[in-house]
Amino acid sequence: MKVLKLNIIAFLLLALAACDTRNKTTEGTVQQSPQSLEDSLLTQIQYQTFQYFWEGAEPTSGMARERIHMDNIYPQNDQDVVTLGGSGFGVMAILVGVERGFITREQALERYRKIVDYLEKADRFYGAWPHWLDGPSGKTHPFSKKDDGGDLVETAFMIQGLLTVAEYYKDGNEAEQQLVADIQKLWEEVDWSWYTKGEDVLYWHWSPNYGWEMNFPVGGYNECLIMYILAAASPTHSIEPAVYDKGWALNGAIANDTVYYGLNTVLNFYEHGDDPTGPMFWAHYSYLGLNPKGLKDKYADYWKLNQNQALIHYRYCVDNPKQFKGYGESQWGMTSSYSINGYAGHHPGELDLGVISPTAALSSFPYTPEESMRFLKYLYLEADSLVGKYGPYDAYSQEHDWYLPRYLAIDQGPIPVMIENYRSGMLWNLFMKNKDVQAGLKKLGFESQYLTK
Repeated sequence: MKVLKLNIIAFLLLALAACDTRNKTTEGTVQQSPQSLEDSLLTQIQYQTFQYFWEGAEPTSGMARERIHMDNIYPQNDQDVVTLGGSGFGVMAILVGVERGFITREQALERYRKIVDYLEKADRFYGAWPHWLDGPSGKTHPFSKKDDGGDLVETAFMIQGLLTVAEYYKDGNEAEQQLVADIQKLWEEVDWSWYTKGEDVLYWHWSPNYGWEMNFPVGGYNECLIMYILAAASPTHSIEPAVYDKGWALNGAIANDTVYYGLNTVLNFYEHGDDPTGPMFWAHYSYLGLNPKGLKDKYADYWKLNQNQALIHYRYCVDNPKQFKGYGESQWGMTSSYSINGYAGHHPGELDLGVISPTAALSSFPYTPEESMRFLKYLYLEADSLVGKYGPYDAYSQEHDWYLPRYLAIDQGPIPVMIENYRSGMLWNLFMKNKDVQAGLKKLGFESQYLTK
């Protein structure tokens, strides 16, 4: 794999001359101030990854394309398929674009209007959208043969994003408040209770053609915490706490943790396996809006949970037990991404395939700022061939001399959002102020600084 190196002196001059345009005077003029190299790099990667969801959006829906391949090779002819979860991350990335001065509040409103209008008309199943939609038509694009109906997890990721947008615009002008009202309607139409099938657990899928045949009850720790919290928070179709405690938390067995690389995993990461930790997206997807700082329930301290997972990935790559080329203090982090043979759920242990997925370390900035910054500097100052128009490519392997100029929405989306949470806490502060969300957290027995007694 050929790795190019930037002219670092020239880059430093450009970076130090860059300006953060967020601060505006009351007259609307921009107050520019020099950025440090680190801040400039953060702004640059936020801009590039934001553009995946802005410039790279599917034009009919305004939603995020499931994948963008810069080589224009699409073996499944799926370049116009849009993703629900990735689009949920994307609507939050667009708020980052406003916060950082890449676009205006009004431009964002216009895009949100297109997305919400599209979602109102797109296929839904008891209020839940499918995993994928055909962008131009809004009809279900099956994720697999029997996965052709409602996907409650992907729906939760979209609702998390939309509720964050609603908090941003809720005190705005008439057009903005209409957007907020329309988002609230979509939120209230999701029938979370239907997806329990009358049991004390949430099921991931339901199909109009195959019913419950996917048979995926969601329990044990993974990326789906936000689904249970939103299900409890719903003002119209809420679940009872027993669904969380018995289904998700496995009657308390979720708290059977282990120690790996000197750190407690806090929760049991695999209901049906012995792997001590999972791919890093488990510490990202539910926490784009849900602030893990100070978030606790009877099972876990969620800040410790996520920070320890990131540090385990870091320590594992520094230790590098399989002796893969490139692993170390500046190259670390594994998650589900493109891989040397298709797609894989990379994580320490058996599924360490010598592949590094940049989103793993970059979306972990709130948890591991120094370790994540070392990786960011490696990519932009030493390995710019691994970075393209929309930021770092999805995955690479020095061991296998491999990378492709390709992107996935679910990997690009968490990068600008989690970096913004690290820099300003904006998305966390917006989502956690939502009154329905606060009611759901209280209902399930959570503690948080956002909750009033």
